[in-house]
Amino acid sequence: MEKVKLILASGSPRRRELLAELGYQFEVVTSDAEEEHRSDISLVELCERNAEIKTQAVAKDLPEAVVLGGDTLVYVDQEPLGKPKDLAEAKKMLRRLSGREHHVCTGMCLIHGDRVEAFHEVSSVFFKEVDDATIDRYLEQVHVLDKAGSYAIQEHGDMLIERMEGDYSNVVGMPQRLVDVQLRSFGLQPEGL
Repeated sequence: MEKVKLILASGSPRRRELLAELGYQFEVVTSDAEEEHRSDISLVELCERNAEIKTQAVAKDLPEAVVLGGDTLVYVDQEPLGKPKDLAEAKKMLRRLSGREHHVCTGMCLIHGDRVEAFHEVSSVFFKEVDDATIDRYLEQVHVLDKAGSYAIQEHGDMLIERMEGDYSNVVGMPQRLVDVQLRSFGLQPEGL
């Protein structure tokens, strides 16, 4: 019996690293699907919906493969913060998060043939009070235009973050434990671990 291929429907280098750390063999096929940007549905629903949209876009051409996609959003004041369009918007987002708690949700979706499983993880992140000088230094050191909420916990996160509660890998971009459980439920196993 031929082994089922695992496809990661994401161009995110962070998701690639996190999935590789779990020991799975996979190929990357980037999704070109348009994400929804809505504030009229819950954070969880929006993340899972966007993950499914991205995953479906790749899975439709690869019905024999197991396809995994994801979407991460930062949520503050009941509003989703996606990726900033420029550094001015990034600075505005970081000012808004300063001294506050926010939530990070990653919605994931697995598709194999007719089977579709969407799932998610939510973590809480508490920012330090940060001034404009700290924000400017952070933006000089970290490329944030491809990051929800304009920051990366794994890149100089100590400049901004006081503490976090929940799954660290979720805040990076993919909840590893949950993904591992779900991949195993689809009959996949890590290799060499």
